[in-house]
Amino acid sequence: MPSSPPSLGTENQSPFQVDSRREIIGLLRGLKDSKQLISMLINSGSEVFITSILEVDDVNELVTIDSAPGQLANQRIIEAPRVSFEGLLDRISIQFSTTSIERIIFEDRPALQFAIPTTMIRLQRREYYRINTPLSNPIRAMVPAQVGDRIENLKLSLVDISCGGIAILDEKKVLDSTIGVIYEHCKLDLPTIGLVDVVLQVRNSQDLILLNGKTNRRLGCQFINMSNTVLASVQRYIMKLERERNAKLTGIR
Repeated sequence: MPSSPPSLGTENQSPFQVDSRREIIGLLRGLKDSKQLISMLINSGSEVFITSILEVDDVNELVTIDSAPGQLANQRIIEAPRVSFEGLLDRISIQFSTTSIERIIFEDRPALQFAIPTTMIRLQRREYYRINTPLSNPIRAMVPAQVGDRIENLKLSLVDISCGGIAILDEKKVLDSTIGVIYEHCKLDLPTIGLVDVVLQVRNSQDLILLNGKTNRRLGCQFINMSNTVLASVQRYIMKLERERNAKLTGIR
């Protein structure tokens, strides 16, 4: 496992690097215990698979994760010179990588395994705190888009939201995902708050291969020229989600 983390952009990441073995194991176990889905990227991010951590073995220094759907996909993963991982734990983006993955059987099912990383990147952008939106009752974004010879108002599910933007799922891959494309006259349907008007600009795009083998497209979009009124509405909704999440965690304990 190399000491340098995968390239994550132009920002200086050295202040965010974690080298403590105890802390790294704690972060990995946090991702496992909270059942967070994490992205597994190969070929410089051109292929993305969704996985989760099944086991963190600090005795044998091993991490076990869900395998990808399909033998060919798993073969590409284990043959990749580097596999990068990205996950979100509470308010923190956790990122790490490995150069060696092998296939195993874990609890009678196929899985992948690699050495506990020696370094991680832990990024916390407080001004743009992202929070995952509910999966059971997805929040919708209405995005007007050209479909054939007409404009359709697409209803897309949110993955997460911050005061800086949203991530949405374009399952049918209808939207133009070119970086920089702007979608005007969009609306977010925020529970207990109502419809808010936003302008979205595509900042990144990833085609995901889900655990069931289906594909989906995740678009990271930035809010453009957001009014103070709309910003306040988004902040209220984020605080609402945070309160509900904390209440649930407290109830479990």
